[in-house]
Amino acid sequence: MKNLLFITILLLLLNKEAHTQVSSNTGSQNIPIQSDEKWYGGAVNEGHNMPFQQGYLLNLYGDNRGNQAAPLLLSTRGKFIWSEGPFQFAFDHDQLVISQAHGTIIIDSSGHSLAEAFKAASKKFFPPSGKLPDTLLFSRPQYNTWIELLYNQNQDDILKYAHSIIDNGFPPGVLMIDDNWADYYGKFSFRKDRFTDAKKMIAELHKLGFKVMLWVSPFISPDTEVSRELVVKKLVLMDNENDSNATWDKAVKPAIINWWNGYSMVMDFTNPAGIKWFHQQLDSMILMYGLNGFKFDGGDMEYYPRNVLSYKKATPNEQCELWGTFGKWYPLNEYRAMWKNGGQPLVERLRDKRHAWEDVQKLIPHTIIAGLLGYQFTCPDMIGGGESGSFNGQDSLDQDLVVRSAQISTLLPMMQFSVAPWRILDSGHLNAIKRTVALRMKFTPYIMELVNESAINGEPVIRSLEYRFPGQGFENVKDQFMLGERNMVAPMTGKGFKRKVTFPKGTWKGDDGRNIKGPATIEIQVPLERLPVFELVKAKYN
Repeated sequence: MKNLLFITILLLLLNKEAHTQVSSNTGSQNIPIQSDEKWYGGAVNEGHNMPFQQGYLLNLYGDNRGNQAAPLLLSTRGKFIWSEGPFQFAFDHDQLVISQAHGTIIIDSSGHSLAEAFKAASKKFFPPSGKLPDTLLFSRPQYNTWIELLYNQNQDDILKYAHSIIDNGFPPGVLMIDDNWADYYGKFSFRKDRFTDAKKMIAELHKLGFKVMLWVSPFISPDTEVSRELVVKKLVLMDNENDSNATWDKAVKPAIINWWNGYSMVMDFTNPAGIKWFHQQLDSMILMYGLNGFKFDGGDMEYYPRNVLSYKKATPNEQCELWGTFGKWYPLNEYRAMWKNGGQPLVERLRDKRHAWEDVQKLIPHTIIAGLLGYQFTCPDMIGGGESGSFNGQDSLDQDLVVRSAQISTLLPMMQFSVAPWRILDSGHLNAIKRTVALRMKFTPYIMELVNESAINGEPVIRSLEYRFPGQGFENVKDQFMLGERNMVAPMTGKGFKRKVTFPKGTWKGDDGRNIKGPATIEIQVPLERLPVFELVKAKYN
């Protein structure tokens, strides 16, 4: 009997190993795609293009698509592909072609569903840390000064914005002071021409009930006192001066990078001395002003071009990863660009979205893919849009869009305001926004339960219907999501007041009190003030 048990265990172990293939980092790898198999992964900002279709191609080397990315692909048939380095992937008819790999390619086919593929990959390659970012980021709405003030960040208007939040009946939470608070990039003190007493300002914000975050980036303005010091100490990336054989130890000129705010040097986070210096600047601001945390912008792979030399040799992907790793020192954090940092207590914001319905429709699929790549603590960008250019020259905004954007955010891990609803909305639309905040407060205990579980088991807080109900034909549903195991959310993602909702097997109780038996697809009415939420009261699995 003991020998039979031993043989059984041995066969099971051998069978599992047989499901895992390891290929070298040269040449191409062709993986057959089954007729009903769908694939996801790679880059969060491509989520609306998933599941991937014939002809799709993406090279993850040096390209995070302006958002989070990871060297991970997942299939509805339980397969996953992982590599410690970036690779190119393409869908060529019935083949998934992996090429230009910068690391060993691992192909695992031991699972049977999307959820099983994710759990296996997470456990092995990006296990959860057991830690959370600051919980105020989940339990209350967030407020960012960007859209209201843009580059005119100043003490008077920040306080006015904060008081308006309270005066208009919104609860205090995290308040983020955005870009252009300093004299130049690399000087870590508030500019005196706009902030007469920044310490007093932050003390007042604390008294109102806010925690305060400050925008920072890895960029350093050239031709400044700070930049000269950093160049001498070689704490910034250096220039190879068009010599591919140049080495860091012989480099004398800093690399100058063109980013969205002009030309700057970039901190070198492969250098322990550079990390230490940057920590000292942020920690000194915490002590000096009473700040609570930081919004870490930049860090995109495109800002680490081929001409740069670093203390330790690193790919653009590794540089992006190091910028993300840095933020783990600060529980109150937010990132937009990220590489291979799944499972960590880092807040990941979706890439800036335009004030447009097309971008509203990306919020759900992008959040779902963030979860599948291990980035569970996701902020779905600013309500109504965070891309400032789409607000330029508009005399009036689409008030319905602002409300629907808020409703989508309501039951995602976080919700963040920037454009002031009380300034741009009429009373009816403003009341609809307040209903979203009230609904979130009602669901907050459950959201906190889910994020705490995610920190331990790594599972997505926000799940696709395919993840939760595999094999029922939900691979292409992009306008509904599951909050945990039991709540299905079906917000309006376009103009209008009705939509179709797809129900998996089981009995569902709607927010209107009506019970619906799935599988079914029905059309529902969605007036402006409604966010459709359905609770699974009786599951059916066959």
